[in-house]
Amino acid sequence: MNKFFSTGLVATALSLPSLAAAQEAVSFDQRVNDIFASSTGWFVNLIFMNLPGTSFPWIVLWLVVAASIFTIYFGFIQLRAFGHAISLVKGDYSDPNDAGEVSHFQALTTALSGTVGLGNIAGVAVAVGIGGPGATFWMILAGLLGMASKFTECTLGVKYRNEYADGHVSGGPMYYMTKGFKERGLPGGKVLAVIFSVFTIGGALGGGNMFQANQAHAQISGVLGDFPGWITGIVFAVVVFMVIVGGIKSIAKVTEKVVPFMGITYVLAALVILIVNADQIGWAFGQIFEGAFTGLGVAGGFVGALIQGFKRAAFSNEAGVGSAAIAHSAVRTNEPVTEGVVSLLEPFIDTVVICTMTALVITISGVLIMDPATGNFVLNEAGTAISTVGDLSGVGLTSAAFATGFSWFPYVLALAVVLFAFSTMISWSYYGLKAWTYLFGEGKTTELIFKLIFCFFIIVGAAAQLGAVIDFSDAMIFAMAVVNITALYFLMPIVKREMNSYFARIKSGEIVKHVN
Repeated sequence: MNKFFSTGLVATALSLPSLAAAQEAVSFDQRVNDIFASSTGWFVNLIFMNLPGTSFPWIVLWLVVAASIFTIYFGFIQLRAFGHAISLVKGDYSDPNDAGEVSHFQALTTALSGTVGLGNIAGVAVAVGIGGPGATFWMILAGLLGMASKFTECTLGVKYRNEYADGHVSGGPMYYMTKGFKERGLPGGKVLAVIFSVFTIGGALGGGNMFQANQAHAQISGVLGDFPGWITGIVFAVVVFMVIVGGIKSIAKVTEKVVPFMGITYVLAALVILIVNADQIGWAFGQIFEGAFTGLGVAGGFVGALIQGFKRAAFSNEAGVGSAAIAHSAVRTNEPVTEGVVSLLEPFIDTVVICTMTALVITISGVLIMDPATGNFVLNEAGTAISTVGDLSGVGLTSAAFATGFSWFPYVLALAVVLFAFSTMISWSYYGLKAWTYLFGEGKTTELIFKLIFCFFIIVGAAAQLGAVIDFSDAMIFAMAVVNITALYFLMPIVKREMNSYFARIKSGEIVKHVN
């Protein structure tokens, strides 16, 4: 007894420092959360505030209305130029002697790597779980409309980029705000550019960095077992730094391989499940259309489905946020409209294809059913990966849906989350870098400082649970859209002039396919 008691004392004594350290770490995280929540909560609440009497965030309406206006103003450019976009990506009109650093395909994959991510896996599950299958219809519609927003901002990004003697370029909303406003004789362009740059840096370090590292660690530890997050953080930081230290060319070389691989792998897994359940595809689309226009489910009625679908599309493809314009600005071209046309494909691939695949699998799998007693959508007995549909991670619902066809899919999902997180981090490092150099000047030392800061925050994000910090950074990303779309309204006549000129020259034969 005494021996047991003394051993227990020793064990307890030995555990006290580690216990104290753990408690100190938790209290530190909590203190940081409290500080951020108290000082930035007003900003987060302002950006994501619902319209009076609804559960519809005003920022989503801001994005959807802008996308609708651009769609009409440019004569449904997303439909008219879709075929030409594919030709451009294939390199049919590419001239290697044009100014720029990357090909149309590399620019597209770099931008896609920043948007194709956890939203396609988890966010869609949340939208369908709350809004029902009908949310898919509105998600697709918002994605199609968002193609016009991407066209507008990416055309301007190339037109007003800075081209330097060593061949590298810098572009994005901060440049077309400054130069475009000056060209039109409008005041305030510089002010908007500075505000946008600050928001971009904040969004890059948070939503494009810490959140990604945090979610990747959660998935890895879920498969390999619990271990300290800083280990994951250091590994990611080293790998990310090795990629981003080489600039946009290095980033593009990675994304042109990673993005197609992860996208095709995910879509193929979905296609296999859909093929196996081919007889239910018609029924699934019936559920989508019925849920979109009727009161199918209390939460998933017409309004609920519309809100969830628009929210998911807006949060997934970032059309109107302005981030993609930074990546697309690096393309090799002397025709700004060409990259605007290429960027049309981004929301289509991200939202219309990948998000729809996820929604169809969830609908067909049967893991989500409507509770006849309440009219709400709930998980059936097979969907035990999460306790409630309202679980904001959403990954569990997607995993349960895919697991109906592949018992091993949770491992593939873990790999997908890691790849999605990695690709998002390297893309957002470039977005943040260009905002940083706009504010503090071009130069290798200036760039290196930001890249080191960015990689340090990867470790912080993987190791800490800083919920309020992530909320604030997400708010900053959508605050980018407030500034960016405001500028787009003033500059869209310039885009229309460029568009009309380009397609007139295509029609007349002045612009022809380039012979390699």
